[in-house]
Amino acid sequence: MKVELLAYTPEPEKLIATAAKLCYSSSDIESLRYGLTEEKITSFIDMIISIGHESVVEHVSFTFGIEGISRACSHQLVRHRIASYSQKSQRYVNENGFNFITPPSIADIPEAKSEYDRVIDEITKSYEKLADILTEKHTAEFTAQGLDEKAARSKASKLANEDARFILPNACETKIVVSMNVRSLFNFFRHRCCNRAQWEIRAVANEMLKQCLEVAPHIFAHAGPSCVAEGKCPEGKMTCGKIEEVKKNFSSMKA
Repeated sequence: MKVELLAYTPEPEKLIATAAKLCYSSSDIESLRYGLTEEKITSFIDMIISIGHESVVEHVSFTFGIEGISRACSHQLVRHRIASYSQKSQRYVNENGFNFITPPSIADIPEAKSEYDRVIDEITKSYEKLADILTEKHTAEFTAQGLDEKAARSKASKLANEDARFILPNACETKIVVSMNVRSLFNFFRHRCCNRAQWEIRAVANEMLKQCLEVAPHIFAHAGPSCVAEGKCPEGKMTCGKIEEVKKNFSSMKA
């Protein structure tokens, strides 16, 4: 798994402080920006987050490149709707010999790992066979329509991928670029940094938060799972029961 912060809004903390200050002042914008020291910026950010005035943090966004994750993980990621996504296509990209993700619980048991690898190998072979069969079928059709052999095969190959991909597993490795504003990131971290989140997307979320903290520590000082961000667990009977341990772990991350 690789998570990389590709870009973010310049001077993110100053921009949020400016927007927050604007809401409580009749001054012009240039005057608002003047004199915003690090101390004042921190003060404004702490104030607006403490009172839940999160609309002002929407002005700042972060873009991440994520690779080495499964389709199972990306399906969970794209459920966070206030975001922008660009993902490797299984329609336009041939998946012959595709990479795949193995859950640690399976990798730790030789018998389970052997069965897992056997099934993945079978799917790989079936995918390639289906793609070949469909490519030949579509090539013949396009040739009959007047396309030359090279053009017909190129077009046929893309069309074959479209249907052969139906056999691919959730384990199939994918790559995705995601952009979220800070308010969406707060929500994402509340849900996905939680101990009850699936292990893979939790690892992605934790790494995203670490990288956000490196460039905007004041903005994300209180970010994390709900027990960290809000001081309480919303899971009821389904709580992990480790609130103090979780708080300690995230406190160490932010130190």
